[in-house]
Amino acid sequence: MCGRTACTLAPDELRRACSYRNRAGQRRKPRWRDGDADKYRPSYNKNPQSMSPVLLSQRHFDKEAPVDKRVLASMRWGLVPSWFKESDPSKMQYSTSNCRSENILQKKSYKDPMLKGQRCVILADGFYEWQKVEKGKQPFFIYFPQTREPSQEPKKTEDDPATSWTGWRLLTMAGVFDCWTPPDGGEPLYSYSIITVSASPNLQSIHDRMPAILDGEEEVRRWLDFGEVKSLEALKLLQSKNILTFHPVSSLVNNTRNNSPECLQPVDLNSKKEPKPTASSKMMANWLSSSSPSKRKESCTSESKEEQESKPQIRRKSAGGLQQWLQGANKKPRTK
Repeated sequence: MCGRTACTLAPDELRRACSYRNRAGQRRKPRWRDGDADKYRPSYNKNPQSMSPVLLSQRHFDKEAPVDKRVLASMRWGLVPSWFKESDPSKMQYSTSNCRSENILQKKSYKDPMLKGQRCVILADGFYEWQKVEKGKQPFFIYFPQTREPSQEPKKTEDDPATSWTGWRLLTMAGVFDCWTPPDGGEPLYSYSIITVSASPNLQSIHDRMPAILDGEEEVRRWLDFGEVKSLEALKLLQSKNILTFHPVSSLVNNTRNNSPECLQPVDLNSKKEPKPTASSKMMANWLSSSSPSKRKESCTSESKEEQESKPQIRRKSAGGLQQWLQGANKKPRTK
């Protein structure tokens, strides 16, 4: 399952972080759907019923839009079916924050949107999951490994510096969405469900389910292209993938009212014995300790603030470096 996420990038940073190449090979930044940038609130601790950023085809809103054009939208986490009869979504009798891939064509709430091609990609820094332990539950933050050395000079390309992105690699999760209009009239509500699959081998000790991860631009493209890639073909993308990394975090994240960098900060579960850091964790630790956040900001002015939004790569060994970075940056979720 997936019951809590973090997404801390500002609206324009999100645009750059999910830039893509159209069919002509040109890199583009998706625009926000009108008014949706203001509905999105960056958060270190995002729970169901909150508004979260999703990526989808522009054709869902404009039938004349190019087939490969994408748009960012703010949608409610927890799908409200278009046929829901009550006037208040909170009166739903069951949870729709997650949708099991095995049942997606059996349950009407998900089958209808899936067959209509209403597919989206949920964007997040990562998600939280809780492992059952002897004295309760231990939360973990789970995310894409960050494999590129931030200090290296990027390869020269024809991409517009204002479009390209060198910051934190966002997690891209497969989802379905629907549009519900209140029976007595009012503004339509767009909402989504995160599709889940069986947990990958490296996550099974934490939980038996995980979000369906779309790995790379091609998988994202195929999931969003509901015209070229039909529903049954798209379902083949929903596989358990052993591609994520994780670290334990503080129980602060257990309370949704806690919304600070400490929610993401690694904690040491065993101070007497620390595991050896991985190559990618060493990379992140070296980068975090190489300069202050302000210097990193100055060194990548064309990228605005994305380097400041990078998160920890290691599980325990680099916790000190990360802590210094978070405290030095004094980061707070931004709304612009």
